[in-house]
Amino acid sequence: MLFPNMMKALLTVFVVGILAGSMSVIAQTLSDIVTEEFFEGIKAQSDPSCEGRNFYTRDAFLQAAEDYPQFGTADDLRREVAAFFAHVTHETGHLCFINEIDGPSFPNSQYCDPTNFPCNPDKNYFGRGPIQLTWNFNYIPAGESIGFDGLNSPETVANDPVISFKTALWFWVNNVQPVIGQGFGATIRAINGAIECDGRNPAAVESRVGYYIDYCNQLGVDPGPNLRC
Repeated sequence: MLFPNMMKALLTVFVVGILAGSMSVIAQTLSDIVTEEFFEGIKAQSDPSCEGRNFYTRDAFLQAAEDYPQFGTADDLRREVAAFFAHVTHETGHLCFINEIDGPSFPNSQYCDPTNFPCNPDKNYFGRGPIQLTWNFNYIPAGESIGFDGLNSPETVANDPVISFKTALWFWVNNVQPVIGQGFGATIRAINGAIECDGRNPAAVESRVGYYIDYCNQLGVDPGPNLRC
């Protein structure tokens, strides 16, 4: 039989243990998950001559993320980080490319759809940044939200690393995060479904899925169901 004082002591230890466990979960912030080792490990797989090597930094990502506190709130933060960086890795070749490969030389290189947004005839809206923001209808609202001239200065995305990451996060929270609960495959469809999903480019899909599973393993989180689109 336990004496009252002993019972009180054991209860205190139990409660403190629960609180400590809760605090350890709460304390796992974005910077705890996106460590220097994790971030630099992605870049390390690209060629040292890549333009993105000195452009994309962990500090720039974390600074950009301060404006998007909703990032990571739709799902397990670790799984969302894994999904985000899986797409970033695929889109930029391990944080190598800032600009779309041969973007200016494509026949439709201006990427202008005047249906709802104007275009500057002297500017091109090809892919730039971590998720390769493309088209005037993305550049203009992204610029209005973030605070740069997406219509007349789309190249800002390739010149300012913090703004570059902000455009990726802007696109993510507006277009990708709403479907992340449906599985990683839904995020592929949200980013490039018209070109890759439904058997259009299975190699690209497998590339994204491979990176996602790798990062989930690194971060110690289950990838979840519905990995492909």
